[in-house]
Amino acid sequence: MTLAPHSTSALFTGVLDLPGGALDLSQHVAVMAIVNRTPDSFYDRGATFALDAAVAAGVAAVEAGAEIVDVGGVKFAPGPPLPVEEEIARVVPVVRELAPIVRVSVDTFQPEVARAAIAAGAAIINDTTGLHDPAMADVIAEGGAGVVIAHSLAAPRTPHPLPRYDDVIGDIAGFLATRRELARERGVPDERIVLDPGHDLNKSTRQTLELTRRLGELAGLGAPLLVALSNKDFVGETLDRARGERLSGSLAAAVFCVLHGARIVRAHNVRETVDAMRMVEAILGWREPVLELHNARAEGNA
Repeated sequence: MTLAPHSTSALFTGVLDLPGGALDLSQHVAVMAIVNRTPDSFYDRGATFALDAAVAAGVAAVEAGAEIVDVGGVKFAPGPPLPVEEEIARVVPVVRELAPIVRVSVDTFQPEVARAAIAAGAAIINDTTGLHDPAMADVIAEGGAGVVIAHSLAAPRTPHPLPRYDDVIGDIAGFLATRRELARERGVPDERIVLDPGHDLNKSTRQTLELTRRLGELAGLGAPLLVALSNKDFVGETLDRARGERLSGSLAAAVFCVLHGARIVRAHNVRETVDAMRMVEAILGWREPVLELHNARAEGNA
């Protein structure tokens, strides 16, 4: 199919109201940096598991231009459960250190972890299970935080082989609309809700490519869209690239998504992603160049 271009007036044009500072996403793309306090994360394999390494990575991400830092203590992939107390011990110290300098998001599906993280200063809870536990919405509403509602099918940390969809983008849209309504009913205002279609989450490479191709159809949901596609398997399988060789494919996918409505991009490679997003903003006329010297001086004055 041919995807019709979307005018910017059809996309989300509001402000994301967060503790620690609102984000105007009407003509701006925010980069969310990833900091994993896990010994087994798929990309960095535990490189930021130590507290000092995690904090240093967060600070470096802010210096590179990230406006949100997403801290996770448990990876999405299937595996044995981690005790809630241990997950809290992993993420809360990082939140405390980073919250004074940046909006901190915590990647968790546990309401108890979310409560502790918000108390420590977290501005966003990033739930990759899409509010699988409705109590999560209560905690977020009570704490005044924002929420990222991601699309996924399986119960937390359980496999979902051979996922099937009647219509991948229609099914995702229906899921996200339903879970957003749940958040609203529990007291989370619209201006604190972000939607994530869930690249690779319980989806095959072909399904993820289709949702990317048709991402603009989710603009009608009227909420800011986050895409979390950095270095994921659909990039690797599409290009036949190993985990450490997926930056170019990730940036191409991110740019495509922004041109079709995404306003937050979650990324491992922060500086490169920030540069790509600022370049897109400049091309769209949303920001001015930092310098304007090339062919901008009269001859003889150079």
